[in-house]
Amino acid sequence: MNLLVYKRAIFAAIALLLVTAVGCSDSILPAASTPAVKVVASGNKAATDDSTSSSSAIVEGKVGVLLVSHGSHSEQWRKMLTQIETTVQDEVIRGGLIAGIKSSFMEYTEPTIATRLKEFDQEGFAHVIIVPILLTVSSHSFDDIPVIAGQKEDHATLETLKLEGTEIYKPRAKVTLAPLLDFPDVLERNVARRVQDQSDDPANEGIVLVAYGSEPYDEEWKELLNGVSNKVRELTGVDASEYCWCGHIAHYKSEPTEKAIAKILGQKKTAIVIPVLVAVDEMFQGKIIGGAIKNVDQNDRIRYRYDSILPDDNINRWVIQISRKLATELLNPPVTTASNE
Repeated sequence: MNLLVYKRAIFAAIALLLVTAVGCSDSILPAASTPAVKVVASGNKAATDDSTSSSSAIVEGKVGVLLVSHGSHSEQWRKMLTQIETTVQDEVIRGGLIAGIKSSFMEYTEPTIATRLKEFDQEGFAHVIIVPILLTVSSHSFDDIPVIAGQKEDHATLETLKLEGTEIYKPRAKVTLAPLLDFPDVLERNVARRVQDQSDDPANEGIVLVAYGSEPYDEEWKELLNGVSNKVRELTGVDASEYCWCGHIAHYKSEPTEKAIAKILGQKKTAIVIPVLVAVDEMFQGKIIGGAIKNVDQNDRIRYRYDSILPDDNINRWVIQISRKLATELLNPPVTTASNE
């Protein structure tokens, strides 16, 4: 088992510990009939001391979905993430299995995870399914999100989040953490499509993939980008590729991108530069990647679009699928029979 698969297996195991029942088909499930609900007295003030929940009752069987992404100062970036909610909302709540869906950000801006969880409490939700919209395994998926939602105790993570000003909130609603999206498969198809949109002479072209990167999870990111690069070369016929980082690990500098582009231009007539970034942020697609292109000699040999992974119909379909799957597991747990010994 390779490292990336191993990490994903760990995350899936953590998620399963938070699910009240397991066992459901991987396919998109048909809408279930509207579940019977009843109002029950809460009596549970497990939320943080500064809880603003004014609701006095939980509606049993009421399920909500919370989409969680990293966050950004860029308004355009935030709009692209919240657009997922807008796009999938009707399908997610169709049939009454799920009563509501909201979007949140881990940092930088409202609405935060804590803000949304308080809203779910105020509206009487019994269950909240958290669906991370993250590129690959990281401390965000393993530590930050579970700690912020009051589902995991980790002193080091808690202290870091406090220093960053991130509010921790344990809701009265039961929280289920969805497994991570299979991003390698999504990325392969996404990047291949974007390369093909700009390619007209594959034999004389090379690809430069620019991703955020992560120092603590450097091996996982390298494995992800190596796998995507190999598959994209196979799908597009472009046989040369390089990848580089543009985030914290690269100190938000343009130089790594410049070097990767120069290396491709040393082998091929044209370099096709693809941002492997979830959404568009003026700092990354503009200042860092755009700045690198301006600094490269013969930049007329570079093809670059100011784009991102989103929007992507495959991601929308996955959000619908995983939300309905987990809601079905929560509301229709398998019946177990006692064994006779």
